[in-house]
Amino acid sequence: MTTPVAGAALAEEILRGVGGPENVESLTHCATRLRFQLHDGTKVDQAALDALDGVMGTVPQSGDRFQIVIGGAVAGVYANIVNLPAMSKAGARPQSDAEVKAAIRAKGRGRFAWLDNFFEYLSDSFRPLLGVLLGASLIIAIASVLDAVGAVDFRAADKSASWVFVDAMWRSVLYFLPIMVAYNAAKKLKIDPWVGATVMAAVMTPNFTGMIGSKVPGVTTTTNKTLGTSESVAHVFGLPMQLNDYGGQVFVPLLMVALLALVYKRLQRIFPENLQLVFVPFFSMLIMIPVTAFLIGPLGVWAGNGIGSGLAWLNSNAPIVFAIIIPLLYPFLVPLGLHWPLNALMLQNINTIGYDFIQGPMGAWNFACFGATAGVLLLSIRHREPTMRQTAVGALAAGLFGGISEPSLYGIHLRFKRIYPRMLVGCAVGGVIVGVLGGVDTKVFAFTSLLTIPVFSPAAVYLIAISAAFVTAMVLVYVSDYRTPEERAQANAERDAAEAAARAETAVAATDGEAAAADQRELVTVGATVPDAAAGSAAAAAPAAAADSATAVAAAAGAVDGPTAGKGIEVAAPVAGRVVALDEVGDPVFASRALGEGVGIEPADGHIVAPVDGELVTVAATGHAFGIRTADGIEILIHIGIDTVQMNGEGFDVRVKPGQKVTVGDLLAEVDLDAVRAAEHPTVTLMTIINTADLASVEPHTGHDVTPGTPVVTVRR
Repeated sequence: MTTPVAGAALAEEILRGVGGPENVESLTHCATRLRFQLHDGTKVDQAALDALDGVMGTVPQSGDRFQIVIGGAVAGVYANIVNLPAMSKAGARPQSDAEVKAAIRAKGRGRFAWLDNFFEYLSDSFRPLLGVLLGASLIIAIASVLDAVGAVDFRAADKSASWVFVDAMWRSVLYFLPIMVAYNAAKKLKIDPWVGATVMAAVMTPNFTGMIGSKVPGVTTTTNKTLGTSESVAHVFGLPMQLNDYGGQVFVPLLMVALLALVYKRLQRIFPENLQLVFVPFFSMLIMIPVTAFLIGPLGVWAGNGIGSGLAWLNSNAPIVFAIIIPLLYPFLVPLGLHWPLNALMLQNINTIGYDFIQGPMGAWNFACFGATAGVLLLSIRHREPTMRQTAVGALAAGLFGGISEPSLYGIHLRFKRIYPRMLVGCAVGGVIVGVLGGVDTKVFAFTSLLTIPVFSPAAVYLIAISAAFVTAMVLVYVSDYRTPEERAQANAERDAAEAAARAETAVAATDGEAAAADQRELVTVGATVPDAAAGSAAAAAPAAAADSATAVAAAAGAVDGPTAGKGIEVAAPVAGRVVALDEVGDPVFASRALGEGVGIEPADGHIVAPVDGELVTVAATGHAFGIRTADGIEILIHIGIDTVQMNGEGFDVRVKPGQKVTVGDLLAEVDLDAVRAAEHPTVTLMTIINTADLASVEPHTGHDVTPGTPVVTVRR
């Protein structure tokens, strides 16, 4: 569990990564991610943010918008950020989504503002209910599992009081959903949310619903023998009012609040501010409760029934349409937050026709999404990528057991362009199976996870479909990889550099304890951007003595092995010049052999070439260091100058990239030695064998002038 200190530290690191509080125009959050609107998106340090423990991923967006995926702890991280003193000092103020969008439109973005507002109204009316909907879904799932194994008859009409109570635990969310939606919708439209909730609650009280089918004076009930339905009408003050049970309705509160907002804001303009607290809610209720009961309620029920019946007819006559369209549509709706209107249709279906046929095909999308994440997880294990493995494990757990796709989408899928096409194939496969086998229905609203499989019918069809979607996406991602060749080469380079760094750190720690280890950790922070002289000045004496001992042991091993050591492997000079021993280069870290045995070369020119055949596992962004690994596992570091990382690439013209294969003599970089001298850095070029400790011997040849290609180090396995 994250402690308050750790939480504050993460908040500070995130704020630093987005360019500081002065760069934050606004900040909001949704169910899994922080949503920043920045003044300057180029100030974001995305690599640093991705590396933070607690950040599942980052998603840059257009218009200086930036999202950081946190997961379930997002609300706490958001609170920690907005409570930082730096936010107050900088005058940064968290804004609502509406304020952010309004600012964007004011800058000329968002041409279709009305459409944007419409979808935001729908989404924000449902999004805050994610937690309670998920909770109800899991209660339903547990009860359904018990029903499936015969522990209880979940669907029996004469259930015991215990199971009636369990029913109440999840039905409370769905039945009173109209009140919750009304509250959120009113809040979205910036009116008193409690007025919205109150108006909706008025037509859901036992007093109101108790009149349906009753013999209360003034209430008449007629029965349609053809349809088997009944209709109750109450005559209120001489006016006929159709009675409906509004439990579970979603269109009624959405329509009601849209009109309520107009009435409420009009009343605010009529009454003085000191009278608004009393009279604005009073007249809003006095006007809107009758309007809702007489007009909006029946209209909303009629509209919902019409839409539900129409979709049900289409599903009955052409189930393949929904089965394919829904799973292929969802991957594009969820990242945009536009999937909530479909959730509203699911709830409406359950309330009007008694079952829903959208959630079944939606399961194909969800499990294709989770399958793609599983493929990434398998690859991260295969390629020894702990950070991605941790991200994938968390996202997969949230998906399989909670039915939540956002951690997978924002933490992984939207970051790698190869995933979506493969995931869509899984969506299509699952959807086709659902359609061909006649569709899948459910009588409850449930998040599509492993736990909710029993609530779908036929369960066998649903299980086959989601399994096919999951396996298809997983196999395609695993077989073809989720990274492009360039991304994979970069990932391999970073991994190999980290492993080489770890070996070097272990060697230093073994020779001189914590002081040397601390110096080495500082050195290898850049992987094989690799150390610069100032990084290890405190570790000079003792490591050097220990390195002499290690060299003696290695030499002794070579002498004992004799002929079995094999012919030495020659490593050539990477640049023309005078070869000197590492003790003479003026850098205590290299002199300590903490990064292996090797040589220094006082360069005659800035023409740097490959000293061996191999693969470039590291190319420093600043161009001052290169890491090469040969086919037989020898790891070579070329470091141009001392402290030249401080030049930030000035004077370094790099001609290669990570993952590239090179042969002896291939040009790596052209270096302006005069620029290096002008920056007051030594120009000596260092070449060491990083994995010296794994070899029989490493023999430097010093004290003479060389040209590129001349052997300067002999390595024996």
